[in-house]
Amino acid sequence: MGKAHPIELRERVVGYVDAGHSRREAARVFSVSPRFVNDMVKLQRETGSLAAKQQGNPSKGKLSPYADWVRGRLAEKGELTLNELRLELLEQHGLEVHLGSVGNWLHRLGLSHKKKPYRPRAQARRRPRRASALVQQAHAVHASRG
Repeated sequence: MGKAHPIELRERVVGYVDAGHSRREAARVFSVSPRFVNDMVKLQRETGSLAAKQQGNPSKGKLSPYADWVRGRLAEKGELTLNELRLELLEQHGLEVHLGSVGNWLHRLGLSHKKKPYRPRAQARRRPRRASALVQQAHAVHASRG
């Protein structure tokens, strides 16, 4: 999202219009769009303030009321996958949410972690022999037979 215009500019634009100048003239003088001037005059008239409105989504989302429940659940059970947590929210609270929403929400709560799946340790791998070593071994075997 864009950055809001400074409050000083907003005040000067509205003051210029209040002094009797047209809105289009104010837009030209302050190098802003006529829409901006109209919006500022309307904002001043409706709210009495020229402060910028909050940008973005101010709501916390439908998962916010369950933050304490999730913290308790993770403390109790230790590790849960996102899908397990999503299914428990559905079964216990009737809340259907997308897997990505649960992941983003946990990240915002500071509870994001990677669950490590069980995987047996890898065996030490032997380096493959070079072709010349294999040829020498073959010659040694052939010489011993013959």
